[in-house]
Amino acid sequence: MTITQPKVTFGRSIGFRKELNRRVEAYLKAENISPRDNLAMYFKTAIIFSWVISAWAFTVFGPPVIWMKLLGCVILGLGVAGVGFSVGHDANHGGYSNSKFVNRLIALSYDFIGLSSYLWRFRHNSLHHIYTNMLGHDVEIHADELVRLSPEMEYHWYHKYQHIFIWFVYPLIPFYWSVADVYLILIKRKYHDHIIPTPTAIELITLLGFKVIWLGWLIGIPIAVGYSPWEAILGFTLTYMTYGFVICVIFMLAHVMDGLEFIQPDPKSNSVEDEWAVLQVKTTADFAPNNHFLNWYLGGLNYQTVHHLFPHICHIHYPKIAKILAEVAQEYNVNYQVYDSFGSALESHYRWLKKMAVAPKTVASVA
Repeated sequence: MTITQPKVTFGRSIGFRKELNRRVEAYLKAENISPRDNLAMYFKTAIIFSWVISAWAFTVFGPPVIWMKLLGCVILGLGVAGVGFSVGHDANHGGYSNSKFVNRLIALSYDFIGLSSYLWRFRHNSLHHIYTNMLGHDVEIHADELVRLSPEMEYHWYHKYQHIFIWFVYPLIPFYWSVADVYLILIKRKYHDHIIPTPTAIELITLLGFKVIWLGWLIGIPIAVGYSPWEAILGFTLTYMTYGFVICVIFMLAHVMDGLEFIQPDPKSNSVEDEWAVLQVKTTADFAPNNHFLNWYLGGLNYQTVHHLFPHICHIHYPKIAKILAEVAQEYNVNYQVYDSFGSALESHYRWLKKMAVAPKTVASVA
């Protein structure tokens, strides 16, 4: 996938990335570990897919008890988030398998849950992972100006309340994604000045065909087996609001935090001072490294810094790689930020949202 906007250039290497790569490769070789195609990952995939299928089947065909149906929708939403965290994410980065075919096949799990894997690979892999926290390049922090996530963003009056209303916006994001990806691919054709690559006929069929499949298993089948349209839509809405809240909070905790940097290229040279790997560490944070459940459920997204540096390696190896990263970062005097708990990371996210809710002139006067 190509980017038509002039590429941002990064600073001269200080040896950080080279040394980090060397040590990680040495660790994998010494332990005889395959970066991809791991049995543990296959087993995890089976568990998460079983979670989604069983939760859906119980909700649709289980006892006609309203509280059980509602609970089933919530559990299904958490399972769908698990697909996004742990399965589709690795595959769309090419970190699931050594086989390109297997990666693309598993990547379709995103399309199955309503998110275009084709567009996601461009937006996330080619923009967010290269230009992390750079306004005008990293679409993940733009948010269509609904919320102000970067100091470089224009301030609007409603941003004053963003640290309050954002929690009600997160659950709605999946509905926006599912419509916007069709609009972006077929009509708008770009993110800012970055032209979205033209999809092939197969990619277009996949995009539209999976939209039908997605609505079919979540709304069509429930209606076909006897639920009213309103009941089916209600269940679908609750499921995807659960999914949206969980997945948006987790993704925001990676980069939109008090203490992380939002670096803009020099307007004349279109360059930044840091080497690319150092920039990734400055703009990204890890959290809750000792929480075994989150380590499993989040698919390594709580090791987001490690992920940004090694997106092509399966996330089940991240806890070990994080220790290597900490050592190298200390040696090169690079600030590798790790929040001890999920709660402390959430507090940091809230503090940043609240800081960005203050008009820039007010911030300047207080300073």
